[in-house]
Amino acid sequence: MINVGMYYNVKSGHEKEFEDIFAGVVETLKNAKVGIRDAKLYREVGKSGYLIYTEWESMDLFKAFIQSKAFNDTTGYGKSIIEGRPIHRVFQDVKEKQ
Repeated sequence: MINVGMYYNVKSGHEKEFEDIFAGVVETLKNAKVGIRDAKLYREVGKSGYLIYTEWESMDLFKAFIQSKAFNDTTGYGKSIIEGRPIHRVFQDVKEKQ
């Protein structure tokens, strides 16, 4: 299992749109059974910063997702409502890497 933190700054006025897109994407991923176990969305208080924190069955399944057409379509659209470049961090148990 791995966890991934994806940090985004959303353009002012697009917060609700970003939240709605997140909910739809997570629902689609869970129904598609592509390896995502859970996903949570956190918003920075009083600002437009967001953290999407996901749990995946494996690094291989996460990598397959980020190389998929669905991911590219979502991130392609997201560029219109995101400020700057998002930051992604993977948290993996050392035992799993071996």
